[in-house]
Amino acid sequence: MALLGQDLESPSGETAWTVLDAANDLGDTTTIDACRRVIDADLRGEAPARSDMAVLTAFFA
Repeated sequence: MALLGQDLESPSGETAWTVLDAANDLGDTTTIDACRRVIDADLRGEAPARSDMAVLTAFFA
């Protein structure tokens, strides 16, 4: 089970970097801030806030 949790954490950080690049190009400060919080949480080994993940998910919707 620990491996499954680790697998779920890594993509959120990688996804956040991808979204951050796109949000920077568009000047979307709300998404940029959410991406930074997700990346920070990922680097600390913590789960990102659901609200921040929702912003990242909504970016591509």
